[in-house]
Amino acid sequence: MYRFRRLRRDEKIRSMMQETRLHPKDFLYPIFVMEGEKIKNPVESMPGIYQYSIDCLDEILEQVKTADIGGIMLFGIPTHKDPYGSQAYAPDGITQRAVRYIKEQYPALYIVVDVCLCEYTSHGHCGMICGEEVLNDETLPYLVKMAVSLAEAGADMVAPSDMMDGRVEAIRTGLDQAGFTQTPIMAYSAKFASGYYGPFREAAHSAPGFGDRKSYQMDYANGQEALREIRADIDEGADIVMVKPALAYLDVLKEASLTFNMPLAVYNVSGEYAMVKAAAANGWIDERRIVMENLTAMKRAGAKIIITYHALDVVKWLA
Repeated sequence: MYRFRRLRRDEKIRSMMQETRLHPKDFLYPIFVMEGEKIKNPVESMPGIYQYSIDCLDEILEQVKTADIGGIMLFGIPTHKDPYGSQAYAPDGITQRAVRYIKEQYPALYIVVDVCLCEYTSHGHCGMICGEEVLNDETLPYLVKMAVSLAEAGADMVAPSDMMDGRVEAIRTGLDQAGFTQTPIMAYSAKFASGYYGPFREAAHSAPGFGDRKSYQMDYANGQEALREIRADIDEGADIVMVKPALAYLDVLKEASLTFNMPLAVYNVSGEYAMVKAAAANGWIDERRIVMENLTAMKRAGAKIIITYHALDVVKWLA
């Protein structure tokens, strides 16, 4: 009889047999930056996460630099919002200014910037609207303008999260025409209309003003459709494709890793983070053990990049 337990007998042999290992370079850490000065606002539903004004970013950026993680994922929160999300692509927009500041002060830090209009529009949807309909084709030029303006500010990678059809091709064409042929696109390819986004919408001030996002984000019941979405983004020129959220969609992530020979990202989203934090605060779970298990599962399922609010804690635990 073969005895599997022979290779589990003690920590030394278990370590040698371990198939999946987390590394600081696996992680992108999300940061929320907003207009104003001397701002470090705690996000109530996400313990340990804050909104920062640009003059207060050094505190968190120094932690990221010390942790030597893969990079940051930047989300901007403007003061002015209008139906066209004009601050999303303004040269002096909050996100563009933040990118320039980070590149000046932390030139080695890799910056990925979310490309979507929901944080910038007065109606809170990810595209242009007509009545209560979110328009697809009419939104694409605005997403292109945003992506190009962020590349001009110094962003290393753009990550469209809007889920408009054809946006990857439009952004790739726009970046190339503007001379940014080396700027990669990480597409939120299989982004589901999920209940796990609630705390993020508090943090980013991005809740829709009417209705929901089910007409453009994916039905969480559909796995094969997710693979078609991923394939479409690959065909349009995405360099990295993403599954979002993470934990309830590891089957999609695994299937994508087996189907496509492409780098995969996964977003360990705000609701997943908040649930762990809440349970740990009540003493119901061991936070460190649960987080490490969750993130290892994401990597085991095929993620090359893990976007997670736990990143800085995990690096300390790995050390």
